[in-house]
Amino acid sequence: MVKDDQTVIEEFNELVNMSASELGEWLKGESSQGAGWSKGDGSGETIGHESGRQIIEILEKNPNKDPKKYDEEDVAHMRRVVAYCKRHLAQEEKAKRDTESKSMFVACLKNRSLRDVVGVGVDVS
Repeated sequence: MVKDDQTVIEEFNELVNMSASELGEWLKGESSQGAGWSKGDGSGETIGHESGRQIIEILEKNPNKDPKKYDEEDVAHMRRVVAYCKRHLAQEEKAKRDTESKSMFVACLKNRSLRDVVGVGVDVS
């Protein structure tokens, strides 16, 4: 069952816990640049990095998070971000045990504007 737009907007605004400027600074860093899957278009940018840039656009164009001011494209991207974050946060237990995967796991989530990944305990800033 597909979540309604209002639920997606609420979950996005709960999960995305970095401001546009904080996310922008993170995306400039090395840890962010190399985290995740390549877009495969020769640009060298990862899918998560591109997603982070789209999140910044959403946050900047609607800083008060008024649900009526999001367009269909915003909600579609919010839906992808929510699904990604929920799926990967569910994998957090594995990341806690697998020290090799922690920093990549955290960096990928952080690209999607999750500042604090509870319980993982890896600083990638």
